[in-house]
Amino acid sequence: MLRCNMNPFPTPLQLGLEDLLGDLHHARRSGDLGRLAWLAYCEVRRWARQAGNLGLAEHSSELITRCPHFSRQEFLSEMDCIIGELEQVSTHYLPSPHALND
Repeated sequence: MLRCNMNPFPTPLQLGLEDLLGDLHHARRSGDLGRLAWLAYCEVRRWARQAGNLGLAEHSSELITRCPHFSRQEFLSEMDCIIGELEQVSTHYLPSPHALND
């Protein structure tokens, strides 16, 4: 059963995305705005460009370069959107259960 849910050969993009999502979730839970800003501007942009997702790269860049934010809550809600986009993209990297059963 467990074999059906595991990807035996994760790609570097998939591993990078998993690490990035882990870093983002940790920074979001701890309320570390500086870390969130750094991750969005440097790491999300880098990963998105490597993955060919230029829309996500532009979104994360605009989040930081479009200043000022009206409030902390506005910044955090926009970061939640970026995290959501990355989580949506991560479903692309999950293997199909049928692919491992064949």
